[in-house]
Amino acid sequence: MSVPFISVIVPAFNEAENLRLLLPALFENLAQTGRPYEVIVVDDGSTDQTVNLLGTLMRPELRLVQLRRNTGQTAALMAGIHAAKGAVLVFMDGDLQNDPSDIAPVVAKLDEGFDVVSGWRTNRKDAAIRRNLLSRVANRFISAVSGIHLHDYGCSLKAYRRSALEGVRLYGEMHRFIPIYAYWNGARVTEVPVQHHPRRHGSSHYGLKRIPKVLLDLVVVVFLHRFGQRPMYVFGTVGLLSMAVGAAAGLTAIYYKYFGGKSFIETPLPLLFVICVITGAMCFLMGLLAELLVRTYYESQNKTTYAVSAPSDRSNAGSPISDDLVNRP
Repeated sequence: MSVPFISVIVPAFNEAENLRLLLPALFENLAQTGRPYEVIVVDDGSTDQTVNLLGTLMRPELRLVQLRRNTGQTAALMAGIHAAKGAVLVFMDGDLQNDPSDIAPVVAKLDEGFDVVSGWRTNRKDAAIRRNLLSRVANRFISAVSGIHLHDYGCSLKAYRRSALEGVRLYGEMHRFIPIYAYWNGARVTEVPVQHHPRRHGSSHYGLKRIPKVLLDLVVVVFLHRFGQRPMYVFGTVGLLSMAVGAAAGLTAIYYKYFGGKSFIETPLPLLFVICVITGAMCFLMGLLAELLVRTYYESQNKTTYAVSAPSDRSNAGSPISDDLVNRP
């Protein structure tokens, strides 16, 4: 098989019945693009017949990455990224809610010079309040915090130039924030409307319990972007505020001692002074330790604190993606 140009990564957990219908449609639509492709199914520790089914559907364009245990969608996508060989990486779910026919227009949008194209489910076939309403609120909140405005962060159907994912490492539930990572690294991001179908088989693996996880992951993403190379700004600011509160409490306690007729043991201010001073000192020390860890992280791995745009990236901006990008390192 020739070197693939498009790598479609499909994480799957107990989706055998859906994959039975999805993969033939996926092969048909990818063949119509006229470019070499591969489909990578990442079996995320499934306990159904997923592996056996893939064995019956095996063909040169289909590859299986089998994880030893269920690790979640983020880890499964990372495994697929590491295994992919294409210049363009497409993510999609294996539950038949994403339509394979939308891959061609999503990939074609990259030809206009974009590095990331996110799907936008304009007519979602999910629960109106439990899924759709909460999703709209979450999307607006994430857009406001990140500075990149997308209508549908939760849509799994996305296309990336490989260069947009270089150096990206994902943890927790952070797969939905990949466009944010790419945007902060200089990628051009857009979205296109895509179809959405109701689930035919099985049950959704998403629920309300993921909301706090997403919010906490968003805090981590924003912190790493804004303060990942200068953690002392965070710890030092908290330390200064704590010291300021402690100083105010101490001065107020002294004032009451000599002018208010109250001894130190009659007010909680001395205790507050001690607690705030100790907290401030600990914040300063933690900030210094974090600075040492950041420098060790970069220097031990010869990482740079900047990213240089490759000449090929600049030359292809605004022009169609050429197949010779397959051979780019």
